[in-house]
Amino acid sequence: MALTGRTALISALGALVVGFALPSWLGILTVQLVLLLAILCDVALAAPARKLLFTRSGDTSVRLTGEAHIHLTVTNPSRRPLRAQVRDAWPPSSFQPGDDIPASRHALNVPAGERRRLTTTLHPTRRGDHHAVRVTVRSYGPLGLAARQCNHHVPWTLRVLPPFASRKHLPAKLARLRELDGRTSILTRGEGTEFDSLRDYTPGDDTRSIDWRATARQQTVAVRTWRPERDRRILLVLETGRTSAGRVGDTPRLDASMDAALLLAALAARAGDRVDLLAYDRRIRASVQGRTSRDLLPALTDALAPLEPELVEADARGLAATIHRHATRRSLIVLFTGLDTAPMEEALLPLLPTLTQRNELIVAAVADPRIEELAAGRHTPQAVYAAAAAEQTRAARRHTADRLRHHGITVIDSTPAHLAPDLADAYLTLKSTGRL
Repeated sequence: MALTGRTALISALGALVVGFALPSWLGILTVQLVLLLAILCDVALAAPARKLLFTRSGDTSVRLTGEAHIHLTVTNPSRRPLRAQVRDAWPPSSFQPGDDIPASRHALNVPAGERRRLTTTLHPTRRGDHHAVRVTVRSYGPLGLAARQCNHHVPWTLRVLPPFASRKHLPAKLARLRELDGRTSILTRGEGTEFDSLRDYTPGDDTRSIDWRATARQQTVAVRTWRPERDRRILLVLETGRTSAGRVGDTPRLDASMDAALLLAALAARAGDRVDLLAYDRRIRASVQGRTSRDLLPALTDALAPLEPELVEADARGLAATIHRHATRRSLIVLFTGLDTAPMEEALLPLLPTLTQRNELIVAAVADPRIEELAAGRHTPQAVYAAAAAEQTRAARRHTADRLRHHGITVIDSTPAHLAPDLADAYLTLKSTGRL
């Protein structure tokens, strides 16, 4: 039973009124007895909160920074009308800062034997699965002096998906892909590409593309056109160890890698390539394999949504062995990891050349734009020291990247805003040059 502020106000007024007519001790006792009887009657007339029935409906998934609507239907099976305050409690990360209590509390009136629907609007601020905590009902009597309160467990799960902010770059990358496919421009020959069609020779064409047999059968010189090969295998590998937990700006490095992986997957699926995904630190954290182009993006976003960095050192040998097991034929392997000198050069770098023997390998790393800002500072002695440290960090990353390139590995070291488009451009370059 819960008492309200109205109860305290009535008690104080009653004590003042009765205090003038009766001795002090008798007046206070009389007021307390009358108030107690009023409270008991009010509680007795309140609708029973324990007997209420609840059902949920609404959104089951939403992209980060999006808006989700969760509906709660309250059925009053008793013979008394329900006058209540209802709180549909969710984790704090399900709301924008400061919106938790106002967004989750509802005033409710349900006549006997009827039902009403409440809607709680969520604005999640973190990826992953958000579970409903509890539904708290405070049922008031007709006088509003006291209330019955009860908690109910009404399960519901909202999966918050990665925001996929790099989707805005997809139209431009698809336009370039159409050019490579020959839909908007003349096709050129590239090593390892597929024959597409014949056309007349124009000045500037590579003479190696001339089809002499077709030329002998007609009056003009014919050249072959080529298109990038389709049905290539692409394996996206996200390293989810401690280095991926480092925050760049307001988000972890892992989130920037996810965004780049989604853009590349969407582009590759449109190009007719097959895309698989692995997330690994000391064991496989997520895996997507064998999906069609239509099902690929929903499967990736669903698998990546609950993925969080693990504060452990990644097992480099286990990672390499896992990649070998999944890349059973020539593939493009895109490894999202860091370029920190110690974990890369001591653990992962000695194993990467084995992956390049029959695969094309891209290492994609998230650079911190703050390093660039600090490196440009010269206005105070403190800024000069910070610039020296930033320059040392940049030099170490360049040294690691150069060692990787020495083994024929493509390195993308970009800030979160540029990692996704830079990676997509690297993929298109590989296709245009016939390396994929």
